[in-house]
Amino acid sequence: MTVEKVDTLVIGGGQAGLAASEHLTNNGVPHLVIERKRIAERWRSERWDTLVANGPAWHDRFPNMTFDMDPDGFASKDSIVSYFEAYAKQINASIRCGVEVTALSSKPDGSGFIAETSQGSIEARNVVAATGPFQKPVIPPVVPADSGITQIHSASYRNPGQLPEGGVLVIGAGSSGVQIADELARAGRKVYLAVGPHNRPPRSYRGKDFVWWLGALGLWNMETPDPSTEHVTIAVSGARGGHTVDFRDLAAQGITLVGRAESYANGTMHFAPDLAQNIAAGDADYLSVLDSADAHIEREGLDFPEEPEARIIGPEPDCVKDPILELDLAKAGITSIIWATGYALDFGWLQFDVMDERGRPAHQRGVSKVPGFYFLGLAWLSRRASPFIWGVWHDAKYIAEQIAAKAR
Repeated sequence: MTVEKVDTLVIGGGQAGLAASEHLTNNGVPHLVIERKRIAERWRSERWDTLVANGPAWHDRFPNMTFDMDPDGFASKDSIVSYFEAYAKQINASIRCGVEVTALSSKPDGSGFIAETSQGSIEARNVVAATGPFQKPVIPPVVPADSGITQIHSASYRNPGQLPEGGVLVIGAGSSGVQIADELARAGRKVYLAVGPHNRPPRSYRGKDFVWWLGALGLWNMETPDPSTEHVTIAVSGARGGHTVDFRDLAAQGITLVGRAESYANGTMHFAPDLAQNIAAGDADYLSVLDSADAHIEREGLDFPEEPEARIIGPEPDCVKDPILELDLAKAGITSIIWATGYALDFGWLQFDVMDERGRPAHQRGVSKVPGFYFLGLAWLSRRASPFIWGVWHDAKYIAEQIAAKAR
């Protein structure tokens, strides 16, 4: 069988792969992008029907193309797919869809790599793993599969009609969990929402969106997270035109808030007694953003409108003051659990060691410890902005420049 040869192979045809293709082209590096299914596949088939971007259209984009919509609006998942398809055409991306990598190994002489794919072998001097941060949905092994409860990950949720009749327990109160719980409650379902530690930023403050404030305060350029908050979720929403997430509003809507889901036995889910603590910590995070914004406005002498009402924190709902610690799911009428519990990385197709002692990708700004192999699109690859659409574009520029310099 003939082995195809390319200079640089990019694995993944989402935002990271397209950004890599643009910058490799700009640097004169011959390359091929391969995608297991279709461009932006995760936006197509691993998101719920009504999902919109969590950042406004003026921000969540590549620098060289705008969305055809109100720049202050929040793009739907279908609009995002169309955007990436159009971008691939605009840059004439060298992309081949329907090609899945099953294994990647180093060549015996160390001169590059051999990728085994669903369409044969590809030999490359350099490889960029642009498979993104949302690779393997994580469902903790808490509730047995034979419990009689329908269990799905948020990646498999599409709409309320997909679930059997009855109540729903949503576990995880980041952006996905909050928006799904809200949608289910609006559809008339009885919803319980398990709330763990989280950040709760304002959607906007004093006339500027939260993503604008991240830039003004230099937070997009944070290079490493605080270890204590590395896995803390962020509750922010672009749904219904964008709004600040407030768990009190969800409770007033009829959603019952509970603490972290800890264990399950004999049909009963047990929750940690940390709900009030988690809500209070989220409020403190919210107020800290307002404080930082106010200080920035005063320091820079900006003429932004006052917004004192943003600091009003309402009373705790009853479900927070007297939290449920044990819940008999059958008696509560719960027939479904949605696990909004995030994702794990999956690099099982790599046939060489490129991980650190914790089993995480070992790299410096995406340049791995294996010469010629690069990561792109991972969370905190170079800074906080790295896994976002505009952030990955800038990381891709750096990676392409490293590959071009290596060739020279």
